[in-house]
Parts: sequence; structure tokens; C-alpha cells
Amino acid sequence: MADSTEQPAQRKRQFRIPTVEDIEKSRKDAEKRLAPVECMRDALSFDLSSSTLQPSAKANTPASNGAVPLTAPPIEAQTSLSQPATIAGSRAPPIASPAGGGGGRGSGQIVLVNELQRGNPVLECVRNVRWSYSKDTIPDYVVGRTSCVLYLSVKYHRLHPEYISKRIDGLGKNYRLRVLLIHVDTDDCKIPLREINRIAVVGEMTILLAWSLDEAGRYIETLKAFEHRQPDIIRERVEDTYMARLANSLTSIKSVNKTDVLTLSSNYGSFEGVAKATSDELSLCPGVGDLKAQRIFKAFHEPFIPEK
Repeated sequence: MADSTEQPAQRKRQFRIPTVEDIEKSRKDAEKRLAPVECMRDALSFDLSSSTLQPSAKANTPASNGAVPLTAPPIEAQTSLSQPATIAGSRAPPIASPAGGGGGRGSGQIVLVNELQRGNPVLECVRNVRWSYSKDTIPDYVVGRTSCVLYLSVKYHRLHPEYISKRIDGLGKNYRLRVLLIHVDTDDCKIPLREINRIAVVGEMTILLAWSLDEAGRYIETLKAFEHRQPDIIRERVEDTYMARLANSLTSIKSVNKTDVLTLSSNYGSFEGVAKATSDELSLCPGVGDLKAQRIFKAFHEPFIPEK
């Protein structure tokens, strides 16, 4: 396993985005490597409370044929053997990937990187967090116990549109936060992004667009650094009062400011009154001209989705 301190000669390898066949081969190899661990865990978790290991009245009685009688192991040994062995990654919550834990280090200070990402230039932009390659990682990047990232460039999607669907299917229902990090490396991106968005919605993925490799690297760093932070830190804070909510709603209309909100509220009394007013009536309010009145009127009366 290599880490971020690899020799420069290895870091300059040409990056080849893996094909669907490579992904399937990597997934099967990971399952084969984890099979012995699963068998060991099952073997060590069997119940040792059967009658053959229980002490009996005949346990301390010499056998008639001179054979040494079986005795039950000490209570401490029974207790330790009857508990499942603590295997790396076996204590992870069900939401985590069974083959993506790599010993549970994804929840530590290291970003686990799929071997198929070796040589990806975006790794050179991940400078503020440690990262390490892992053969048992199914996603491209594991940034937490329940968080993962798939990387995709728009150019590659145009050549292989089936690739990302296969990768998302490979994740199954694992991971709570599933990020699809898209590198927009072409100007003609409207149609490909629309296709990717449709696939992401079906696959329950969250899309992040990066317009450069540096920006993509910062996204990976931020997801890892804010792994244990609450989402409230980036959520807009709106006061829980009527006027605050009214101002938050009406100022979303172009050129409407908080002074206009106070004027409209004093003239029409409520949000409903503003919504039912005509453009001519709105234009009579001080500070609200004809153009602003038409914008307010259209915001309440035009269809939400434009008709084709």
C-alpha cells in the first residue's frame, strides 16, 4: 500500500480511467480477500454453551478405561470464546461498506483511495489531508465511515455513458452520504450533465461540480475535514418570525429589497394580500415602480414550470 509520500516517478504515471471490466475485477478481488475474514468471524462466534463443554458430576471421575476425562474450560475462556472476535471493520455500522472499510481507517484521519485511481492528477491537489491506497475500497474515495465519493469527468462520460451507472450499482445501498464528484472539463457540458443528473437521482447520489482539478481536490479535503460536523454550519439562518420569513420570501424576487417588503406589508397586511394584488395596484406603493410591480405579479401568477 502506498501513501501520499510516494516517489515522484510513481506519481507522474499517466492516469487511465478504469473501465467497467476493471471495476468488476476489482470488486471480485475484494470479495475474495474478505471471504477468509468472514469465515473466521463465523467460526469464532459459534455457541460454546453445549452440553459437551459443561462441567458434570462425571467430569472429575476417572474413566474406567484409563482415558483422561474431558473437563470444561475455565469460565473466563468460555466467555472469551463465546464472543465474536474483534476483526478489523467487523464492528462498523451496517450502513458502511463491507469491503470499503480497510480496517475502519476511513473514519480516521486518512482518505482511502481505490487502486484504480492511481495516477489520477486530482490526488496531487489533495494536500491538506492524508490519503492512502486501499485494494478493498469499492468507491473511488472513502472520506468517512458512511461517506464516499465517485469521481467522473464529463469527457469520459461522453465516451462511456454506461460507466457511472455500473459504478453506482456497485455501491449497493452502502454509505449514507454518496457523492458524485464531476470534473467539468469541456465547454459542451449541458446535455451530459443532464444525463448524469438523471442517473444520480435514481442512484441516490449527491452531485458536486468541479471546474478544475484544484477545486475537485478541495472538495475531497473538505468532505474529510468536515466528516463529523453538523450540516447546520452551512445552512442559511432565518429568524423564526413572520416578518423575517416574509422578507426572505419576497426578496427572492429580483430587485425587491427589505424596504419594499416593509412597504408592501404595511399596504396589504399579509403575504396573501401581496399575492392577490394586481401589477397596477403594486405600482402605486412608494418605491415600487412599474417594472418591479410586474416582476412581483409574474412571480405569483406565472406557471412554475414554463410551458413549451
